Amino acid sequence: MTASHDRNHPQGISDETQKVVQAFDSLDTDAKLAWFYLVYEKMGDSITPAAPTATEPELAPKLMGDYYELSDDEQLAIMRQIVNREDTEYSRAYGAIKENNQLMVWYAWAQAMGDTVVDMPGNYQATEAINNLVSQIEGLEFEDQISIFRTIASNMGYTDVKPIETQAQTGKTASL
Repeated sequence: MTASHDRNHPQGISDETQKVVQAFDSLDTDAKLAWFYLVYEKMGDSITPAAPTATEPELAPKLMGDYYELSDDEQLAIMRQIVNREDTEYSRAYGAIKENNQLMVWYAWAQAMGDTVVDMPGNYQATEAINNLVSQIEGLEFEDQISIFRTIASNMGYTDVKPIETQAQTGKTASL
């Protein structure tokens, strides 16, 4: 298992699932968006937030409301900004919510694609890397799938919040 407070080295996921996350990270921005779409298209019912009662869509009004009113080009630009962790209004809104809510945002957007959310181009052909990554996800246990989705979702968006340093990092012991 990997244990770290670095966003690029998530806590609590196996080496196997870490490799899937690294493969995802190596994709370009639009390939990452395509992967999300394809995963939700194939497995959407099983990868909705692990605990739907733990999601709070009202905490993301900009992402779960205002976003739907934008043009296709604006929506795509926002998705790219979130994937690239750019310091923008929507990317900050995404970065400010917890992983379950981040997964809910992607799920809601995937469900609305082609309706109120920009759709994949009709002639889009997934690359071998994307198809391989989707296949790897399908072959994993549900818990590993959710760990990967949470890790990937939490590595997107912009936030100024830094993790609390550990005792090993500071060299100080906790005080009472």
